Amino acid sequence: MEKFATIRSTAVPLPIEEVDTDQIIPARFLKATTREGFGDNLFRDWRFHSDGGAKTDFVLNNPLYQGKILVAGKNFGCGSSREHAAWALGDYGFRVVVSSFFADIFKGNALNNGLLPVQVSPAFLHDIFMAIEENPKSQFTVDLENQTFTINASGRSETFPIDPFRKMCLLNGYDDLDFLLSLRDKIEAYELRRKPVPVEETI
Repeated sequence: MEKFATIRSTAVPLPIEEVDTDQIIPARFLKATTREGFGDNLFRDWRFHSDGGAKTDFVLNNPLYQGKILVAGKNFGCGSSREHAAWALGDYGFRVVVSSFFADIFKGNALNNGLLPVQVSPAFLHDIFMAIEENPKSQFTVDLENQTFTINASGRSETFPIDPFRKMCLLNGYDDLDFLLSLRDKIEAYELRRKPVPVEETI
């Protein structure tokens, strides 16, 4: 995975609560066996009409709103446990999703796939939405090392929780296998210490 550095970016507002994984990536698009291409169908039924035409009133089709940060309403990622939801968001180009609450399984899937779920207080989430409404080009800073999300224009900042192991993996660009490979030297040294010493045959 790509290492997660401090991100300074504009944001895309999605002030909708209870966004479930079937809206993030509808079930009919889950047939692929690789992670690539899922971004094309992110929020498919909200972005496009049945004939494939873009719905101009949906935020992802509005050129005013761009960036690596998606700001969403409460309880984002509820519903099924499909990992493809995280794949679709990441493939589209998002590195961060902000909400006041995430479904646990979605949060785990996001962290496992290099997507940072930033959980903030409802009041701070409201301030983020207001900053975007006042200026769609508002910049925000996500500092994973210090676990802070900052509204750059006002300087207001709030800390967010994250599992220490997952934080370390994101900062280093590790998935679970990469983490194990990073310990190869220590594992090999441990195995050498455990290797039994042959007993010489006595005559």
